[in-house]
Amino acid sequence: MPPVKTIAILGAGAMGGAYAAMLNSNEALKTMFVASGPRAERLAREGLVVNGTPLKLPVVGPDDPAAPADLIIVALKHHHLQAALPDLAPLVGEETTILSIMNGLESETVIGAHYGAEKLVLAISVGIDALREGRHITYSNPGKLIFGEPANANTSPRVRKLQDTFSRAGIPHATPEDMVRTMWWKFMINVGMNQASAVMGAPYGVFQTSEDARALMNALMDEVIALARASDVNLSEKDVDDWLEILPTLSSDGKTSMLQDIEAGRRTEVDVFGGKVVALGRELGIATPVNAALLNIIRVLEARMA
Repeated sequence: MPPVKTIAILGAGAMGGAYAAMLNSNEALKTMFVASGPRAERLAREGLVVNGTPLKLPVVGPDDPAAPADLIIVALKHHHLQAALPDLAPLVGEETTILSIMNGLESETVIGAHYGAEKLVLAISVGIDALREGRHITYSNPGKLIFGEPANANTSPRVRKLQDTFSRAGIPHATPEDMVRTMWWKFMINVGMNQASAVMGAPYGVFQTSEDARALMNALMDEVIALARASDVNLSEKDVDDWLEILPTLSSDGKTSMLQDIEAGRRTEVDVFGGKVVALGRELGIATPVNAALLNIIRVLEARMA
């Protein structure tokens, strides 16, 4: 199987920009952004600055002539996904692999319905503390990109191909045996960290030092664990402990994506965090009072910003 040579990134926010810079560090990987309209014009004209280094990559739009990319990375907010998916049309070919590093449990279903579920490899990004202010992106911890087929007792050729790609770019990565469980683990972290940080206005440093902040985070996560068990996914309290080992490695000034959205007056992803938990709780007959309360609080914060 030939190596990955061309990579298209849909989403030039904190995560998309940080990964673009990491991938662009290897000259053998032709990396580009995907965008349309004024956003594409601005990105092509101004580029980004990542950790103080200018980053100016080609920007491909839906009307531009382009060969299919070997790999597409989707790094959008959930509420932007449907409108942006047509931008990928010229870049999706028969051999294209798509990785979504979006939050929540739903993006793969949405992308798969548009371009074919067989093109997707499941993925999460954990531990990266990227922040974007204007065109400037900073991160101190690249975190780890975790990806694979739903089950990986025997690693598939396309997963090995991705492992080679990220190794060449110096991006820390791993492939777990049970990727579905890993997706739920990241969902649990997002539900706890993002929502708790948003309502308290708390960067990572608060969670590193405050037992009360961690108690709220843990209560949100415990409800996800109950839902996972009812869905035959093997999450446990030990998975919270595993996250608590990662938490101290993050920049104390770093902020979750939801806290960044609240501070910038943007719409948050609460519907794919607390909203999803509450909906699953109703479906499975499991009480989710902590997530229900924060869902209401965050929706009020959004409404006041509108």
